Amino acid sequence: MAESKDNQEEKKGGDIFKRLNIRKRAEGESKPEKKEYKKESEDSTSDDTPRFEKKVFKPKGRPASEEKHSKFSKKTFKPKERPISDEKKSDFREKAFKPKERKVAESAIKSKPLVQNEAKSLPDGKFYLVAICMQNLEQELEQELIAIGATNIEVQKRAVRFLADLEVMYKANIWLRTAIKVLKPLFHFKANNTDELYAGAMDIAWESVFSKDKTFSIDFSVYSENFTHSQFAALRLKDAIVDRFRKQGIDRPNVAREEPDVRIHLHINGDQVNLSLDSSGEPLFKRGYRREMHFAPINECLAAGLILKTGWKGESDFLDPMTGSGTIAIEAAMIACNIPANFSRTFFAFENWEDYDQALLSKVLREAQAEFRPLKHKIYARETQSNNIRAARININAANMRKHIILEQEDFFKAEKPAESGIIIMNPPYGERLEIQEGMPDFYSKIGSTLKHEYSGWSAWIISSEIEAFHSIALKPSHKIPMLNGKLDCQFRGYDLFDGTLKEKKAN
Repeated sequence: MAESKDNQEEKKGGDIFKRLNIRKRAEGESKPEKKEYKKESEDSTSDDTPRFEKKVFKPKGRPASEEKHSKFSKKTFKPKERPISDEKKSDFREKAFKPKERKVAESAIKSKPLVQNEAKSLPDGKFYLVAICMQNLEQELEQELIAIGATNIEVQKRAVRFLADLEVMYKANIWLRTAIKVLKPLFHFKANNTDELYAGAMDIAWESVFSKDKTFSIDFSVYSENFTHSQFAALRLKDAIVDRFRKQGIDRPNVAREEPDVRIHLHINGDQVNLSLDSSGEPLFKRGYRREMHFAPINECLAAGLILKTGWKGESDFLDPMTGSGTIAIEAAMIACNIPANFSRTFFAFENWEDYDQALLSKVLREAQAEFRPLKHKIYARETQSNNIRAARININAANMRKHIILEQEDFFKAEKPAESGIIIMNPPYGERLEIQEGMPDFYSKIGSTLKHEYSGWSAWIISSEIEAFHSIALKPSHKIPMLNGKLDCQFRGYDLFDGTLKEKKAN
């Protein structure tokens, strides 16, 4: 019966309760004192002692008394009952089922992080935003921000910081062609390790940033020797956020990797930690028109940035002679018609924020639509491969640009120029896209020869990672702009095309 009672207590208290009984037994019953036994002859052993008891309880050479046999039997088959008060049982159950609190090693924290609020000392309704962009597109992004009314603009590396209100934030997400994301900085502090990151994040009133019924996710970009595992840093931030809710007596919010209600961006540079809200949601290069693609397509933000770098805004004819899936031609048409990059997007992350103003967003969209302008010149997109023509046609239709882009299956080296003058932006095969590595110099030499003899009166721009192959073009560039296409270091070179030699042109 005592055994069944112990089992009941173990079920109620779980593993911790079971360990307690074992520990108390060990403390309550001391081991029998060792006694010295004199060696006896075989005759001294009684034949009346059962053989079973001899084997179990009689150590070799050390005969055990009947008193000890009895004691061992009791310990083996009838554990001594140890009554525990109801108060202790309740305490043990609470400890058994209470979630473990995450402890931070105090030795790992040199000093408690001082968390600073980014919105402090700003006028009502004003806040800072940071637009993220690709390398060497900062100047184009700055000009775009000026056009939508942003102020206090500060150009940073691959980012531009600016002062905004709700209206400017909505315009930034709708209009910006070169921005990948628009972030709203919330807090920043110093941290030298993940424990300090956790401690700093625990001091933030996350319950005032978003409610418990909102799902959230964490994006991260980490550039620090102190944080060698970026995903672990993001995990510690997640722990701090949910623990903060629990500490305030609030149910924790859930994490959603896909389509979260709130996106938190963690940026660490050295020992500087910046926490922001992502106002965009899906990256802004996802315009919504790319339904089909060929191998290694160009990013939409990069394509738009290249066009803006040339200064072209629709004042002449435009040719994309190696269009692939049509991205450059589509971005050119949107620029020429003054259609915002994400005018057709159906949802932004800021629509889940507490201060979302639907009427204001509708106003911004109406004003943007009123600024559309008709296309005054023609845009040509040419491609030799049938599968690329098919992909480009699908994407052009998805972008509602079928009436603005002339799609042709033509070979750049054989086709005639479509007009007497205009601009060419070319994204020829290179890097992973180049299938003719051995014939690369000849391929680029043909590009240069075709431009020189067939496209006089045009300006041509070429992006490529094949820096040595540029020499095979045999034309003097007017511009050399370093760019980054994915992980490839590239150059974006401009050429003014004319008849005769450069010396003859200068003489005239």
